[in-house]
Amino acid sequence: MDKGYEKERFEGLKIKSSVAKKFRRFSKKISKSQSMTLLLMIEFFEENGISPEESMGPHMQTLENLIKKRINGVIAIMKDIEKNQTKPTVAMIQSLFEEAEPKKKPLILEKNDPNKRQPKYRERNQMEL
Repeated sequence: MDKGYEKERFEGLKIKSSVAKKFRRFSKKISKSQSMTLLLMIEFFEENGISPEESMGPHMQTLENLIKKRINGVIAIMKDIEKNQTKPTVAMIQSLFEEAEPKKKPLILEKNDPNKRQPKYRERNQMEL
């Protein structure tokens, strides 16, 4: 029996025998009673706001194009994340694990004068004190 509809009585509908056979095959295919199959079909059309007389072609193509655009947007976001976040982070982590010193760049304010003399230091011997 159909859950929730046990106490309701049956009604007769006048439909052509070929349509009835086709409907019964469809009901068996989805493993529902004929009443539940018909109810599911009616609810489907009402919820989706479509008519059985309409063609689903343009609606499905529009939906498919919308999904493709969303997927392309997600792919673009993922590529941007990989380019700007993941790869630099991986490079920094690898340099930390390799214990490699980053290249030393001279400071902009630092002047390198080759003629400048280095101060001379003398080391004192502990014994001379």
